[in-house]
Amino acid sequence: MDKRMIAGVEVEVGSGNVFADLGLPDADKLLIKSELTIEITKAIRAHGLTQAEAARRMGLTQPKVSSLLRGEFSNFSERKLMDCLNRLGYDIEIRVKKASGAAGHLMLTHA
Repeated sequence: MDKRMIAGVEVEVGSGNVFADLGLPDADKLLIKSELTIEITKAIRAHGLTQAEAARRMGLTQPKVSSLLRGEFSNFSERKLMDCLNRLGYDIEIRVKKASGAAGHLMLTHA
């Protein structure tokens, strides 16, 4: 990683994936799940939904919505998080393209 001096303090520039920077396994998947969770949170706020209303729309229990809004997404699959966004009125598009290197990576883009 790139190291820089800022105001006399040495800092390490992150890769853009905090989970990879921490050396966690499945860092790409964790990043996708965290970004999907952020989008769900934004959607709930944009619609002005209570947790109970959001739970009904997403097919979850209110306690699960509460956990999700606190950033606890480890018990949710990527597919379930995408389903929640669909139920909140969002389209999800998956695009596959050849990677520039030997191994590809997962990425979420926002429209």
